[in-house]
Amino acid sequence: MGVAQRQRQVREYRGQIPSPGRPTVAWREDRVRFWAAIARGVKTEDAAVEAGVSAPVAFRWFRHAGGVNPGLPARVSGRYLSSADREEIALWRAQKVGVREIARRLGRSPSTISRELRRNASTRTYRLAYKASIAQWHAERRARRPKVAKLVSDDRLRQYVQDRLAGVVQTADGAPVGPAGPAWKGRNKPHRGDRAWVHAWSPAQIANRLPVEFPDDESMRISHEAIYQALYVQGRGALQRELVACLRTGRALRVPRARARQKAWAHVTEEVLLSARPAEAEDRAVPGHWEGDLIIGLQRSAIGTLVERTTRFTMLIHLPREQGYGVIPRTKNGPALAGYGAIAMKNALAATMTELPEQLRRSLTWDRGKELSAHAAFRVETGIPVFFADPHSPWQRGTNENTNGLLRQYFPKGTDLSRWSAQEIQAVATSLNHRPRKTLAWRTPAEALDEHLKSLQQVGVATTG
Repeated sequence: MGVAQRQRQVREYRGQIPSPGRPTVAWREDRVRFWAAIARGVKTEDAAVEAGVSAPVAFRWFRHAGGVNPGLPARVSGRYLSSADREEIALWRAQKVGVREIARRLGRSPSTISRELRRNASTRTYRLAYKASIAQWHAERRARRPKVAKLVSDDRLRQYVQDRLAGVVQTADGAPVGPAGPAWKGRNKPHRGDRAWVHAWSPAQIANRLPVEFPDDESMRISHEAIYQALYVQGRGALQRELVACLRTGRALRVPRARARQKAWAHVTEEVLLSARPAEAEDRAVPGHWEGDLIIGLQRSAIGTLVERTTRFTMLIHLPREQGYGVIPRTKNGPALAGYGAIAMKNALAATMTELPEQLRRSLTWDRGKELSAHAAFRVETGIPVFFADPHSPWQRGTNENTNGLLRQYFPKGTDLSRWSAQEIQAVATSLNHRPRKTLAWRTPAEALDEHLKSLQQVGVATTG
């Protein structure tokens, strides 16, 4: 039998194969390692190193999957040949080892090896050469069995989901309202820009509303995860990708859960976590432990707030604009001119707290904001150790959060706080400090602090005598 006739028989056996382009540069095992690293919260470029592929390939995998882990099993079922098996077959075939001997070495049936050599050999060469990479490519291409998504096959269900996701907000007379929103560019929601007004039901709301509206129609059922995958995963073909802008987050790609839980604050180290704060600060028995934060206003204006945990005494920090604000255009990584950059915040905070007696400068607990990223220099200048609360845990600074709520009576949200001078915000602090508090047995914070200072003086006099 001639080579041409043999090639023709193989083609007829396998069917015509349209050229899908260049074979993939990485195999299933590489993708498994990549997604395992992503599931641990590793960055995409670092996951590429673990998988042994280039960064562009890894980013393409992540983008095409929409950030959704495909959940590939760690290894192929033993029923099928792996890429390592095919490498062994290619090596032994080049050494002229027979089919039965290859089967014996691999512990496979001779028919399995014979079928592998026929079906997955390279037919674009003159001879039926067997190459491991080409064979693996053929096997992975043939193994694809994409399941048709329910939203693709059911037009009625797809229309229901789209109407609840992207339905236009209308007035009572049916007129659409709201901005049109920016054109979809494959990125996240616009930063500080208008978004289109839509119904914006969440996938969970849609999935749980279906049984309410269609109690007797089992075909009108879908899980919220199926809706998310239809939005994020390319190739599903069920929902248009731009509909992700209708979700509350507006993310173009799904964020892996482990990444969302990561602590991305580089200025917070182990020694400044809340767990390292002295135990005496927890029971409020000893004054001198403070809690601090910012209240933010319009046009990046802010006022710093400090509250003493025992006496609830409040101090406000004036944060004026830096020279050039409003004149120098905002640039990424440019100078912080709003008044609460790291250096400006450190200087203003140090100037305020160094006016306190040494006995009232025991510690400072702050939010995770980067305005206090110069906390190390602040501690060197003032001797006050700084500790940071856990992320998304405002109850760990409950005294400060409660005080900020009281301050919003004077400085409402959405107002420009930079218009108030240092004397004016000091007047507000004085007003709060002379307001009786139930937690202090209806004494004022000023009275409670004054009593503590007098007790310190008496102890000092007695020690001297």
